[in-house]
Amino acid sequence: MPAVPVVQARLSELVAALGGELVGDPALTVEAIAPLDRAGPRHISFLAQPRLLPQLATTAAACVVVRPEHQAQAAARGAAIVTADPYLYFARLTQWWAARTRVRPVAGIHPAAVIEPGAQVHPGAAIGALAFVGAGARIADGAVVSAQAFVGADAEVGEGTWLGPRVVFERGCRIGARGLVQAGAVIGGDGFGFAPSQGQWVKIEQLGAVRIGDDVEIGANTCIDRGALDDTVIEDGVKLDNLIQIGHNCHIGAHTAMAGCTGVAGSTRIGRHCTAGGSAMILGHLEIADHVHISAATVVSRSIRKPGHYSGFFPIDDNASWEKNAATLKQLHTLRDRIRALENKP
Repeated sequence: MPAVPVVQARLSELVAALGGELVGDPALTVEAIAPLDRAGPRHISFLAQPRLLPQLATTAAACVVVRPEHQAQAAARGAAIVTADPYLYFARLTQWWAARTRVRPVAGIHPAAVIEPGAQVHPGAAIGALAFVGAGARIADGAVVSAQAFVGADAEVGEGTWLGPRVVFERGCRIGARGLVQAGAVIGGDGFGFAPSQGQWVKIEQLGAVRIGDDVEIGANTCIDRGALDDTVIEDGVKLDNLIQIGHNCHIGAHTAMAGCTGVAGSTRIGRHCTAGGSAMILGHLEIADHVHISAATVVSRSIRKPGHYSGFFPIDDNASWEKNAATLKQLHTLRDRIRALENKP
């Protein structure tokens, strides 16, 4: 098992920082986080899914984070931290661990970076080797522009926001505080806009930008296109996985989350607290209400006005059966008309 970085942490220290009710020896020390089935006597683990309950009795973990209903079973085998939401506790525990094991870049500008005249880089920001910051750009306190990242002219990077290696953050784009943009993402590339003319395509210049709020995370190689006239908008707290495409002039509401390979075509508005499973496809110029949850691989071809969970994919089957069912599906309209005709017969 790849080792989580070692931290010597007493259980009393973890509970003081993160809360929860400790059952067991407060002086017991753990060194890493591990899954139940692979944890050893120096690990802390967690039980978030009831289906993994059988592993609680067999795990070698020094301490397990559990719900109140599993306290007795956990205490029978060793130390436990009891909390209402073990998965949330795990998330906060990983943040606590990372803060003690990851070395943050030292503030300052690497000698191999290029900072154009007129750019404003706060003394508390860190600009990595071979990074580029364009004229008029503003990099706030605590921001990190990693090696080979590009920040275009007049762009703004907010306080504590981290741009990973080879990120492209184009001209005039803005991101708020505490953001994270993973390696290779492209923010503010041109939207896909062309007008047909005599069998050819005439480019529509993309004159808008991208506006990103606070606490937004954007995965590796994800692309968010700039707007044609108005800006593309990503509100506070949005979480985008790797390899996602957000088209020009989209508006993504606060705290919406999308899994990898999701695509959103241009000018679609998605509400707050929505989710999209991996490879979901959302067509352009649609309106998606708040609290809409879209299953993986679903194609959304119409606006969704009511909160709820929506799915639209053809179930997997062996190929011969799938072809027969697909052929039948194509005839449903004709079959419906025949049934209506039979129903209307005297």
